[in-house]
Amino acid sequence: MALMITDECINCAVCEPECPNEAIFEGEEIYEINPDLCTECVGHFDEPQCQQVCPVDCIPQDPDVVESKDALIIKYRALTGANG
Repeated sequence: MALMITDECINCAVCEPECPNEAIFEGEEIYEINPDLCTECVGHFDEPQCQQVCPVDCIPQDPDVVESKDALIIKYRALTGANG
C-alpha cells in the first residue's frame, strides 16, 4: 500500500523532506502523497520515515492503493534504478 495524509494534517512540513522518493508535496489544503512514488520507504528504510516524524499521526496506509511488499520493492527498483 501507499500511504496517505489525512485531513488531520497540521501542515507542519516535517514529513516532506523525510521522503526519499519525493512523494510528499504541499497540496491546496494539506500535504499529500503521490501514490505512484510512495514505497512506504521499502528499499530505503525499515519503516516509513514520514510516519516516524509526524507529530499528529495522520499518515495511515491508503486503502485505495493496495500493494504487496514485493510490489513496493519492484516500485522502489523502478524509481531508483536499483538492481537485485
